[in-house]
Amino acid sequence: MEKHNCYHCGNNCGSEAIEYDNRDFCCNGCKTVYEIFSSNDLSYYYDLESAAGSTPETIEGKYNFLDTDTIVEKLTEFNDGELQVINLYIPTIHCSSCIWVLENMNKLHPGITISQVDFPKKTVRISYNCKKITLKELVILLAQIGYEPYISLDDHDNKKKKIDRSLIYKLGVAGFAFGNVMFLSFPDYFDLTTSASSGGEYWLNQYQHLFRWLMFAFSLPVVFYAGADYFISAYKGLRSNILNIDVPISLGILVLFVRSTLEIIFDWGAGFFDSLTGLVFFLLLGKFFQQKTYSFLSFERDYKSYFPIAVTKIASDGNEENVQVHDIKPGDRLLIRNKELIPVDGILINGKANVDYSFVTGESEPVRRISGDKLFAGGKQLQGPIEIEALKSVSQSYLTQLWSNSVFQQDKSSRFQTITDSIGKRFTIGVLSIAMIATLFWLFADPSKAMNVFTAVLIIACPCAIALASPFTLGNMLRIFGQRKFYLRDTNTIEQLAQVDTAIFDKTGTITTARESSATYEGMPLTAAEESLLKNTLRASNHPLSRSLYSMLTEQNIVTLDDYEEHLGKGLEGTFGDRNIKIGSSEYVGNTKENQSLNTSVHIASNDCYKGKFVFHNQYREGVSELFSLMNQSLQLAILSGDNEGEKSVLEKLLPKLTPMYFDQKPKDKLDFIASLQNQGKKVMMVGDGLNDSGALAQAEVGIAISENINVFSPACDGILDASKFNQLYNYVIASKKAMKIIKLSFLLSLAYNAIGLYFAVTGQLEPVIAAILMPLSSISVVAFTTVTTNILGRKLI
Repeated sequence: MEKHNCYHCGNNCGSEAIEYDNRDFCCNGCKTVYEIFSSNDLSYYYDLESAAGSTPETIEGKYNFLDTDTIVEKLTEFNDGELQVINLYIPTIHCSSCIWVLENMNKLHPGITISQVDFPKKTVRISYNCKKITLKELVILLAQIGYEPYISLDDHDNKKKKIDRSLIYKLGVAGFAFGNVMFLSFPDYFDLTTSASSGGEYWLNQYQHLFRWLMFAFSLPVVFYAGADYFISAYKGLRSNILNIDVPISLGILVLFVRSTLEIIFDWGAGFFDSLTGLVFFLLLGKFFQQKTYSFLSFERDYKSYFPIAVTKIASDGNEENVQVHDIKPGDRLLIRNKELIPVDGILINGKANVDYSFVTGESEPVRRISGDKLFAGGKQLQGPIEIEALKSVSQSYLTQLWSNSVFQQDKSSRFQTITDSIGKRFTIGVLSIAMIATLFWLFADPSKAMNVFTAVLIIACPCAIALASPFTLGNMLRIFGQRKFYLRDTNTIEQLAQVDTAIFDKTGTITTARESSATYEGMPLTAAEESLLKNTLRASNHPLSRSLYSMLTEQNIVTLDDYEEHLGKGLEGTFGDRNIKIGSSEYVGNTKENQSLNTSVHIASNDCYKGKFVFHNQYREGVSELFSLMNQSLQLAILSGDNEGEKSVLEKLLPKLTPMYFDQKPKDKLDFIASLQNQGKKVMMVGDGLNDSGALAQAEVGIAISENINVFSPACDGILDASKFNQLYNYVIASKKAMKIIKLSFLLSLAYNAIGLYFAVTGQLEPVIAAILMPLSSISVVAFTTVTTNILGRKLI
């Protein structure tokens, strides 16, 4: 009987082999993995190693400890007994193909909901149904497709150090080899071996071949260990029909090595081992510096209140105070209002919890909890206020992770990324074209120089400086903005901000401030019971008008509402006992007789009986008029407000003439308005308060939420601006545009170096000393230029 081995895992298929695509598989699982790979041009996965999906021999019983509930509880970020979320460190993540495989794991098993890769940290965050697939089964599945995770009960910092050490090892090897090769190359630089043969230093000529073979030996670990990642990335990119920036880099390394090896074998010359080791060393040095830059940025996010949000803490005497989230301690009693994010794990004490955990898990179905149940950080309370007791301190890095959740990543084009990819593709095509044309010319002019010219062009035209310009510039700007209380989601947002040509502003809570607003009451007097219910209903809401009115009313006894609802763009409704109160627009509370008021008003109805209204007198933020005048120089402006036209005359005095103003706009109206501008080719920035404007913020190219001291967090936005820095908004836009100019100037600087080098290469004059000088100098100068210029730009923002 013929023995069949599984094409995917290599195990014996036995008598029930499954045949597919002229290959044998031991089970449907292996066949499914193969189908996914082959249908997405990833079948080269099997070219790297036969039976690439084989389960490691040590896998049997290795992960039995994951059957223990207490260990699962420690490892998972979220665990409600059915849905679990875990962040796993996977050292074997290499390229975009790995990312694709890991982010499509839901196709491998129906129990997996979402998987998201963090490429720099080599981690994958997976949401899965533990009733359908256990953590142990999930880990074994990862191992079977070649991505066995590293699991430790230590904190994640140990994993990050592991990544850092790997890069440091490679950098150390490249640096050691580079230094020694440079030392051994000095006789060739100064032509000492030639002078030695004329009666000079005899020993230099005697040991010339030994020196060159030593340089060859030093280059081996540099090419096949330190620079291996570039070859892997280029190979996988080409097999996936992607011409990434690593293709010309690895091509340059390969040609340098082959050309130099042939030169010393046939005694043609000393080769370019100094340039080869220097190129890899400076590439890795740039990667190391970039990693350190992002680590520093991450540190600032973790411990310096990346999000300018606070939470209401209930003191032992019952008083409420706003505290920064990083000041929360275990045991603190917290008030979580309607639509607020739960910043820490806690125990529900009072109120009815109806929690949306989609921030964490991607599941939109809210979960109901009762007093005594555990609530997880990242959930969003949907129905009225609740009180919880904190079980742990807040983790700002966790909130940062929520913000970056793929569930909320909008389909917004990232033009700069496209430009970078395009540069890599065009650069490679351009270099190969120049090499071919120059080679053809020298084949007719002087055939002996043709091969030298071809390899010289590929050697000198390395895009390492181009590859460094973007991450250094944008990473540094992201850090500088954070220091100035402007917190962006990622570096892509800077590029998007630089492209905007239209700025749309909400009014209430955005260009107005609730802190200094005043209101007067007009209507029938409220009874004590109505005042109490009004205060407690407002306590549950986070709308700027609700917060402002709540602070103006006299203190009342705190009660737990029997029912609470907030109707977006309309108003609030609260019930306690036999009493019901509605707070909101005139139409919402049922007052059909109300004449259109020219001021912002909040109407009150008690038990379906209209009582009166609070008329607000808005206080506009400091510097609004100056900000709009500046922005009007280069941007088209508009106001979208959910309020009536009561403030129109005031706004006309504050804003530039003919600024469009639209009132009585519902949340969907705002979203549709922005979409219509985008259909006209406009690049829109929406500035709102993060509440009713969430749809508009998500629709815009850049959505900026203005934050006061309240715990409102919207993943729909791309940036959070501290309210105290509102009048500096245009400066941030200008800084983003200048940052993009810095990147373009860096590209020009890099291309200038390449042009000089190509002149020597094409004309057949490329000497090792020229390559040794130009290649590292271009990388160092580009990094220095971007760092210095962005720091200067940052100082101008103060």
